[in-house]
Amino acid sequence: MTTGQQGTTDPALGPEDAPLPSLAEQMADQLGGWRGLVESSIPVVVFVLANVIGELRPAVIASVAVALLIAGLRLAQRRPVRHAVNGLVGIAIGAAIAWRTGDERDFYLPGILYGIGYGLALLVSAAVRQPLVGWIWSVLVARGRSEWRDDPRLVRTFTQLTVLWGVVWLAKVGVQAGLYLAHQDTALGVARLALGYPPYALLLLITVWVVRRVTRETAPAPLPGA
Repeated sequence: MTTGQQGTTDPALGPEDAPLPSLAEQMADQLGGWRGLVESSIPVVVFVLANVIGELRPAVIASVAVALLIAGLRLAQRRPVRHAVNGLVGIAIGAAIAWRTGDERDFYLPGILYGIGYGLALLVSAAVRQPLVGWIWSVLVARGRSEWRDDPRLVRTFTQLTVLWGVVWLAKVGVQAGLYLAHQDTALGVARLALGYPPYALLLLITVWVVRRVTRETAPAPLPGA
């Protein structure tokens, strides 16, 4: 989760006093906007379609070439490349494994393994009362502030959100793992797309909305005449 650009703020306020970005700003920055959503999905769509129409190696070459083209285009336009680079790395690793093994389903293996590890990390962090969602919020949204650790209600909120993220992450990667083991290659590609951004966007929306609501409810009331 990353924070977007801020609007006009009071110059007398320090960074720690500046308001948090709006829900819409946080959602747009995290997802990279509609363009980010589309661009991150195109290489996988190209791989799935090319693999259905032709063979594995042309599909691998096509998907990597498209990912490189998207990243290069963003650089040329001086646009943020975080989403493009993340997608390129994931595509390149999966493509390299599939190329080496000759098995098209291995294109999706790095994402499955990453999802399992990420889901387990989320649940473990919640179990030890160090919810990962809370720390990510501190670093990427709250400008390094971690006052939520001193607020039992926020600790409980971030713990519950972390469990939610972990359960959903393991559920969606479980579907993909089942298709991987069943050698359902085309269905696996469709599941990769369907279970990629939609659940992530929903979880992000829930997280931002819940944390902002709890933060407002726990904020001290202004002094009379302030």
